[in-house]
Amino acid sequence: MRLNALVLVTTGVGFIVSTSSTPNLTLLAWTMVGTAASAASASMFNQLIESRRDAMMIRTEQRPLPQQHISRPLVFLMSVALAYIGWAILIWKAGWIPAALATGNIALYALIYTPLKPITSMNTIIGAICGAIPPLVGWTAATGSFSPGGWVIAGLLFVWQLPHFMALAWMYREDYARGGFKMLPAVDPSGQVTAQTMVLTSLILVPLGLLVTVYGVAGWWFAIVSIILGCWMIFESLRFLQLRSDAAARRVFFASITYLPLLLLAIVIDRGSVSPSAALRNAPVFIAPDEKIPQ
Repeated sequence: MRLNALVLVTTGVGFIVSTSSTPNLTLLAWTMVGTAASAASASMFNQLIESRRDAMMIRTEQRPLPQQHISRPLVFLMSVALAYIGWAILIWKAGWIPAALATGNIALYALIYTPLKPITSMNTIIGAICGAIPPLVGWTAATGSFSPGGWVIAGLLFVWQLPHFMALAWMYREDYARGGFKMLPAVDPSGQVTAQTMVLTSLILVPLGLLVTVYGVAGWWFAIVSIILGCWMIFESLRFLQLRSDAAARRVFFASITYLPLLLLAIVIDRGSVSPSAALRNAPVFIAPDEKIPQ
């Protein structure tokens, strides 16, 4: 539920900040319902595939499938039904682009990311792509097209997930190893590569945050907030590089779960270009066939 709540928040933010005008609340509501169904479907497929491994891990052994509180056929049928419901709502109310993004994300999550987890630590990259798609669902639902501002927000979500998840995976590295998952910290006993990855991706957060202002999605106040929050992430990641302890990883994780809500709040409060003449915000790079370029 917490993960899916984050999906809905980022979808809503993508929708709201896609334009400086008052958002269409009815369309936003339908977009959120369709996205919620799609996100639930992806999560259920994931737990269905991983139920045996979940039973081996302390952090997941209490899930419904390992505890046999629900049957596997029922979970499968519900997953398929929710995927169809999410697609139908989005294509009916929001358009084919957000519908394709949400449904494609289910396939990416269940058919590529989940099977890769016990095979290679590169699964985290695919998982981060899955987490970056929801704001694009919201953005394209509101505008009917892809544009640079939407891609920048998606990029922020993609990069943020890497230090966030590396910190979490380091704290639970023994548990992931017990479940047979090839998370980077589970196959990097020294933590050197894990720490370097966290530092590098934290460094990228600062210029990405500034691009949000450059592309007219938010103003200068957001830029200042993003720099401060990005520097905090960098500082905590460097501390982990030095110490490589559970306590240092926990500090990175805490910084990451503070970074994102504050960043999203800042972008919503300060949404809109710093210059009335800025045109990069919604310059479409792809438009659905039945959509017209805004005049």
